[in-house]
Amino acid sequence: MERNNNYLLDWVEILLAQGRNTFTLKQVREEFSGVSQKALSLALNRLTHKNKIASVHKGFYVIISPEHSIKRIVPPILFIDSLMKHIRKPYYVGLLSAAALHGSSHQAPREFFVINQLPALRSVEKKGIRINFAGKVTLPLDSIKERKIATGYVNVSDPELTALDLIYFEKYIGGLNRASTVIYELSDSMDVTGFTDNLLLSVPVVILQRLGYIFDRICGKDQLADALFKRISSHYQSLVRRPLKPGISVRGFSTDPRWKLIINTKIETDL
Repeated sequence: MERNNNYLLDWVEILLAQGRNTFTLKQVREEFSGVSQKALSLALNRLTHKNKIASVHKGFYVIISPEHSIKRIVPPILFIDSLMKHIRKPYYVGLLSAAALHGSSHQAPREFFVINQLPALRSVEKKGIRINFAGKVTLPLDSIKERKIATGYVNVSDPELTALDLIYFEKYIGGLNRASTVIYELSDSMDVTGFTDNLLLSVPVVILQRLGYIFDRICGKDQLADALFKRISSHYQSLVRRPLKPGISVRGFSTDPRWKLIINTKIETDL
């Protein structure tokens, strides 16, 4: 490649050789303080057009290695921690992306799911990268674990939090059928002690009812169902009737006697 005195490309390649795959506009300006902002913008645009870097958020760039340039996709897990630190937003990798890390095979290729503290960020879709953000008021910190990856560490929801999120955000992933399929695959990785007080109190009780019903009636996971029911009962004296599927009619449907859910939809898994 003809460099045309491309100082920025040299610097980016040094970063990559050092194992760093992201940088910020602020870092560029500090590194090249003697270069005008217009010249820096032109240099950044040139590298973007040559598929050497990608801007995935204002002022934040991902370096595209030769390997990822060929594949035309940079896995977001390799830079999500750096991005969220740049934005200064608490976060964790969740939903189908977390499930995939825990061994579920029903992940969505080319999609990456991140939960952040409200307000939720806008989805990112650039150069084969798609990051879907969902927001929560509070994040249950004791259910978020650090996982070692090639570029450092990343925050990931544990299997129990992942299961609750799959129901809470079921519209993001394709509905209760898909959520139930993934929950079944996750169930072998779950521990009843993972349903901590903080985790149970971080979601509406109806989400717990739906998860219990899926454990019990759909997945046949009696031990998890019984343990969750016991934990729910320690916080709530009685359960209120709620629909299994929100947003649709409940007329004429029976109620599950244990989980107090109006069974207004039939859940079918891919298993």
